[in-house]
Amino acid sequence: LHAAGRAERRRGAMSAAPRGCAGAPRGRAGEKQCSWASYMTNSPTLIVMIGLPARGKTYMSKKLTRYLNWIGVPTKVFNLGVYRREAVKSYKSYDFFRHDNKEAMEIRKRCALVALEDVKSYLLEECGQIAVFDATNTTRERRDLILDFAKENAFKVFFVESVCDDPEVIAANILEVKVSSPDYPERHRENVMDDFLKRIECYKVTYQPLDPDASDKDLSFIKVINVGQRFLVNRVQDYIQSKIVYYLMNIHVQPRTIYLCRHGESEYNLVGRIGGDSGLSPRGKQFSQALKKFIEEQEIVDLKVWTSQLKRTIQTAESLGVLYEQWKILNEIDAGVCEEMTYAEIEAKYPDEFAMRDQEKYLYRYPGGESYQDLVQRLEPVIMELERQGNVLVISHQAVMRCLLAYFLDKSADELPYLRCPLHTILKLTPVAYGCKVETITLNVEAVNTHRDKPSLSSKPETIRRLKSQSNTEEGVLSEGSSPEEPACLVTPGLLQHSEPVWAQAVRGKPCRGIGRRWKGDVRSDTRLEGMK
Repeated sequence: LHAAGRAERRRGAMSAAPRGCAGAPRGRAGEKQCSWASYMTNSPTLIVMIGLPARGKTYMSKKLTRYLNWIGVPTKVFNLGVYRREAVKSYKSYDFFRHDNKEAMEIRKRCALVALEDVKSYLLEECGQIAVFDATNTTRERRDLILDFAKENAFKVFFVESVCDDPEVIAANILEVKVSSPDYPERHRENVMDDFLKRIECYKVTYQPLDPDASDKDLSFIKVINVGQRFLVNRVQDYIQSKIVYYLMNIHVQPRTIYLCRHGESEYNLVGRIGGDSGLSPRGKQFSQALKKFIEEQEIVDLKVWTSQLKRTIQTAESLGVLYEQWKILNEIDAGVCEEMTYAEIEAKYPDEFAMRDQEKYLYRYPGGESYQDLVQRLEPVIMELERQGNVLVISHQAVMRCLLAYFLDKSADELPYLRCPLHTILKLTPVAYGCKVETITLNVEAVNTHRDKPSLSSKPETIRRLKSQSNTEEGVLSEGSSPEEPACLVTPGLLQHSEPVWAQAVRGKPCRGIGRRWKGDVRSDTRLEGMK
């Protein structure tokens, strides 16, 4: 019955997917041949950054990409500076960016075309959903080139323009990020500042901001003014663009610290039971007192404390003697029929479920419960609020803490369920220029170890091999009416409690048929840039 159900779900997913024009190959590469493809709801999106240097474009690009990947939308940044540095090995001065430097202008344009070629490959061949083109794109000529490219390939385009005229913010950005840029190896800080300010002046000569009242009124974009003081949003096309807008309106660059920790050791932790609503053990109560002492010593300004609505996090927070907020969405992952059981009991009573969870832990959904993917979706409002806030202490649970940590550390779905989040340990997260600095603080209160390592492939139990064999038998359902040469995406055999949409299964590391190369993440060995040096 399980096998039949998986096959039926797969047949339904395939019949619901758009097939494109008659006679055209299926898959995204075929869709672009259809005249109506540009109007498809699920067309790939190209996010185009706009703005003078040192306006936070790369900061926003990286954060936005991290967020979109975390919620399950395959996204990649294409930074034009990386392509330029590959083409021109040694940067000498701001003269390279003068608008009357014809040789340099030609190199920069060729680099942009190579980058767009990689964007096309990622979105059409590698199952990407969103590409972020991180460059200045300050002229209408360059933006028109990008729009023509997008129209030709049936991509939606969303512009993100960062406008900033605050000299203090600009100077801080240059000192924090640009001083350590590969463009300025071993150069004095004052020299870097002088050269970079002249580079900005070169761009100002030809800068043409988006004009919502005239030439750009039909474009989809958000204009971020002075690092989020004001916003201008124009013609949002779809759901994913609305999520992008909402996210960008919540992030800020003010200094802050986020503290993540689990509740103190619980009575169920001692006996190895998952879920439930047990209280703290004696050592758990000892940890709550140690946590209070630690927080007092930090002298954190305007600290907010968040907990779940489960007893063990509330008891941990009550010892702090401060106000705290309870969030139901911070509750531990719902184990469904396996709530309050030990892993040994689950393996004995539900051997198939136990084996399948070990095979694909992120996607597996407990019968009547949740998967890690479900939990990520549930925690999205928490991420939005954390981005809006200042200093926050979040007292939560192992699975919840893993999901939050994966967002801040840009961990993949495969890594997320195995992140180490031990009891009686605090993780101090400090946002920095293009990432997050992590400090691990142990409060020296003993606790049980609740971490389970990822099982090795060589040690798979017979149950997994049997279920895998059943799934492989059903694989023919996907290929009905298609030949091996067609660029259709291969999909992992379904899980007993599968929670991932079909398109996302293909993206999660499974190759698409007909792809000649995979995106490597850099252009260090790109022969297309040879000859520009």
